[in-house]
This record gives sequence, structure tokens and C-alpha cells, in this order.
Amino acid sequence: MTAYAIAHLRPETMNEDILTYIETMQSTLDPFGGSFLVHGKEVEVLEGPFPGTVVVIGFPDIERARAWYASDAYRAILPLRTRHIPGEAILVEGVPADYDAAKTAAALRAEAGLG
Repeated sequence: MTAYAIAHLRPETMNEDILTYIETMQSTLDPFGGSFLVHGKEVEVLEGPFPGTVVVIGFPDIERARAWYASDAYRAILPLRTRHIPGEAILVEGVPADYDAAKTAAALRAEAGLG
């Protein structure tokens, strides 16, 4: 099942470390089948405050996403970003193609005794 690395970043100023991080990033993803799905795009905020930008990287599965984040290649460049750009990063597994939110709601309703 597809998995995603998602970062909510609040860049302040551009510098050499950040540019090196961006230039090197794809080479850390390639061995794990990772690819950028969202990068460097302005967000359209519909609800609530949301300073900054979003990065979304897709992986074939959660195991490869975890392995990428823990890899020596990525850990070597990670401080280039974290020293200069505040933000949060998460890994999350996607849902299957046949996912049905109504079925999820029904299960949650039953668990909560509301249905």
C-alpha cells in the first residue's frame, strides 16, 4: 500500500545548506522508490491558519518510507534542512483504491455505540 512522507515547513531565508539539501534530496529517494508529489507549491488555505508550505513524497509502501528516512544518505543531509527550516514531518500509510469512508464511519459508529 502506498505511503507518504509529508512535511509542513516554514522556510525563512534561502541559503547554501538548503539548496544543497534540495539538490541532493532525489538521490536519497531513488533507492526506496520515493518521488515528489508536492514540492515548492503555494498552498491554498481553506480553513484555519497554515503558515508555510507542504512537501509530499510518495513511496511504494510504509517499509520503504521508513527505510528512506532512516537511511544513511538521508540522515546525512537532514541537518541541512532542520538547522534552517522549522517544521514537522510525518509518515503515513495511504488507503486502498477501494476505500469507502462510509464503511469506516459505520465501524466507528458501532465502536462508539452510536449506531
